[in-house]
Order: sequence, then structure tokens, then C-alpha cells
Amino acid sequence: MNLSNLKPGQQGTILKLESSIGPIRRRLMDMGVIPGERIKVEKIAPMGDPIEVSVKGYKLSLRKGEAKGIEIEVTP
Repeated sequence: MNLSNLKPGQQGTILKLESSIGPIRRRLMDMGVIPGERIKVEKIAPMGDPIEVSVKGYKLSLRKGEAKGIEIEVTP
């Protein structure tokens, strides 16, 4: 499953970042979006893009295309 499939309030553990997100991958990793880290969807814009997430206590806004490249495991 990828991050773009989660609904607001759902959370998961990051499994891996796909190489398809290209140059954004390194930037996301620098911001704490790394395998093993917990990530939670805070809210989604009305048209579905962008997605606001929290990771390591920080809030980030990701485009839906970027969120599709983040594979996660849903956790309760």
C-alpha cells in the first residue's frame, strides 16, 4: 500500500521510498521520511492534492504523486 491510499487520521510505518519519485527522494529522506519511521495523514485538500502528513513531529505537505512513491504498512 502507498501513502496516497490513507485517509485523514490513518497512520502507518514507512517501508520504502520508490525510485520513481526521483530527485524528491533525497529531500524527503532529509526531512525524516525514511524507512521504519511512523507517518500519519493529517488532512487532504478538497481536490485530493496536496496531502498533509506528520512525521517525527513535523507537518509536511506532499503532492499526491510523491505520496504514491512512499510504500507503507498500515498500523492502528
